[in-house]
Amino acid sequence: MTGHVYVTRQLTDDAMAAVAALGRPVVAGREEPPSRAELLRDVAGAAAVISTLTERLDAAVLDAAGPGLRVVANVAVGYDNVDVAAAHARDVVVTNTPGVLDAATADLTLGLVLALARRIAEGDRFLRTGTPWVWGPRMMTGLDLSAGATLGVIGYGRIGRAVARRARGFDMRVLATPTRTPLTEEEQAVEFRELPELLAGSDVVTLHCPLTPQTQHLIDDGALARMRPGALLVNTARGGIVDTDALLRALATGRLGGAALDVFEDEPHVDPRLLPLEQVVLTPHLGSAGDRTRSAMCRLAVRNVAAVLSGVEPPTPVGGLSG
Repeated sequence: MTGHVYVTRQLTDDAMAAVAALGRPVVAGREEPPSRAELLRDVAGAAAVISTLTERLDAAVLDAAGPGLRVVANVAVGYDNVDVAAAHARDVVVTNTPGVLDAATADLTLGLVLALARRIAEGDRFLRTGTPWVWGPRMMTGLDLSAGATLGVIGYGRIGRAVARRARGFDMRVLATPTRTPLTEEEQAVEFRELPELLAGSDVVTLHCPLTPQTQHLIDDGALARMRPGALLVNTARGGIVDTDALLRALATGRLGGAALDVFEDEPHVDPRLLPLEQVVLTPHLGSAGDRTRSAMCRLAVRNVAAVLSGVEPPTPVGGLSG
């Protein structure tokens, strides 16, 4: 079988070496995302594409690749950037990288919860202004997580479970949306609630569901109105799950106490209305940004490509087509 491996963006060094070891020609992009024209040009004739969440792999890109395309390996857990149905219609396998980034994303989530609840980023910004200050009993008080605070986890998958475990370490009560996955003994303390009840009963709500047509703007005006007055919202999943306009309205009225966002609706664009808000913590999609984690993600994507090109089942296929 002929065809090159198109790597849309530079991966970690060990993963790039693994791509070269596949023994096929390699067309590799730069560190920044390719333009649409570059994507359509460089995918032509590819047997495999290793993509990231910044590339939209739709029917036009799949057709530009040609009939020799066998696999799209997305370096992410989410795959909303890939038209999976169009890929499967063309007998193209789609894979993702679940599992390897659970701990890193859960760590960041708890970091954002702490930064928001204890006003860490706000305090850092305050000191950098050089404003004179003296400690006082009422200065920058926030939410005590270990004093009976409740965390609501929307999306109790691998990452949601990892966040719940960490929250239990802070003595938080944990609510989660229902799951069909069997629970471990450790997880028996988690209380499962339908979304409206979870929103009403949580001091902090954290999002860990995929972006689908059903979850697009899941957190809208109605959902925010159901949350406790002054509650906090954390999103390390996908930006489109939160309606930014609705979020800004809830923050402006004080209905929502604060938000921590690692992902954005029109990423990498960040709505400028968020930037001056002291009760908002912003990070540039750092959920998986651990050295070992990013390396593991990239290497898993290459293993998926190697498997499909060898005619065997890939480690982590998406959907119903496995090569």
